[in-house]
Amino acid sequence: MRLTGWWSRRSNPEKVELYTRWSFHAFVLIEIGAIGLRALSGAPQPLGGWLMLLSCAHAVLGGVVSSRALDWNAGRRERPYRLIAAHGALSVGVAAGGLLMRRFGALEDTGTAGAVVVGALGFGICSVVLCMVKVRHMLYLVLATGAGVALFCLALGMTRQEVLGFTVGQVTMGVMLAFTSGFSGWLLRAVWELDAARELQARLAVAEERLRFGRDLHDVMGRNLSVIALKSELAVQLARRGRAEAAVDQMAEVQRIARESQREVREVVRGYREADLHTELEGARSVLAAAGIACTVESADVPLPPRVQSALAWVVREGTTNVLRHGDARRCSVSVTVTAGAEEGYAVLVVENDGVDGGPGSGAGAGAGSADGPGGGSGLAGLRERLAALDGTLEAGRVSGGRFRVTARVPVGARVQEEVGAPGGTRPAVGPRVPEEAGVVEEARVPEETR
Repeated sequence: MRLTGWWSRRSNPEKVELYTRWSFHAFVLIEIGAIGLRALSGAPQPLGGWLMLLSCAHAVLGGVVSSRALDWNAGRRERPYRLIAAHGALSVGVAAGGLLMRRFGALEDTGTAGAVVVGALGFGICSVVLCMVKVRHMLYLVLATGAGVALFCLALGMTRQEVLGFTVGQVTMGVMLAFTSGFSGWLLRAVWELDAARELQARLAVAEERLRFGRDLHDVMGRNLSVIALKSELAVQLARRGRAEAAVDQMAEVQRIARESQREVREVVRGYREADLHTELEGARSVLAAAGIACTVESADVPLPPRVQSALAWVVREGTTNVLRHGDARRCSVSVTVTAGAEEGYAVLVVENDGVDGGPGSGAGAGAGSADGPGGGSGLAGLRERLAALDGTLEAGRVSGGRFRVTARVPVGARVQEEVGAPGGTRPAVGPRVPEEAGVVEEARVPEETR
């Protein structure tokens, strides 16, 4: 259970990096087994023991270079030039020593000599390529290494068969490991860049919502403040001219507009102004898609009362915001259905997302402790207050499969009950959106009794 949690709590980029890192750590053991043990068993002693120690040192240094190179690919440190140079020099030295020992009879077994030469240069290329970006540079490295092996073998006066065998083996091994290493580095960089882009898109979505809120606030206050300023100036002029009664009328109008502005500002802050369920459903779909989250939306083809639409629209908005800001969601579903009961129908909204294994505070219902001012919060507590004003309920919590579900249920009254069907029946979700005529109003205001 601990092992499962240790893995599932990581984000997808972290999982990819962990898998890649341990794959290169496994190369250390592979090199020791392929070169060191072969040299220990195939070379005379004590030469075999020294080659074993040298291959272990080469493998460990390659593991260090690979680890630093992966950090560089993830953008956490600079490219390890000194380690690259040291590992490259050691690789060339081991390969040259293997060729010299083969030429002068210290290594009589051709297979052992080939394992030392090809293995040292191949794993050296594997670590160095991990610090490269351009494919042609990787290809140049492999070809240059193969050409160097061929020229060195010719300079030592080896037979044509040995020259061809060492060269072909080196090029084949180099191409395989260069492809593996280069692709791993590219994949790690791409995954982290995509994760950064997704996070940026989420921040842009939040910023866009703030801009929309600012525009709404400007639309509400701009005109009213201009009228207040004009009427106040008019009242001053009337008072100076001795028309006190007219000045009092103008100031009474100023007082009325100021109270109206206060009410409209509260509506903007609480989310009731232009709280259109259809608009919020379409907005949730587009915003989540922009953030790389697959979103499915299903809505009942039944007109809903304006107050019910407004309350459910706020649940959609809050749930969408928290899916973006919390957890590591990959899929999210939003559904609106209308059920018929014995006395009155209910509109049921369900927002469900995955990616909540990271612990509490993830998912559509996260952020319950925040507040947006008097009269309501922007988390679960605030949503419950809004729904309670309509005799509605809100349930939130984890469900099976590592998912988080928020369920809002609001009574819709007898008129909608008749449209849904007979008592006990259910009208399922039949389309991806709420029709324009489904009780949508230009602006839903807070009733007098709730202020």
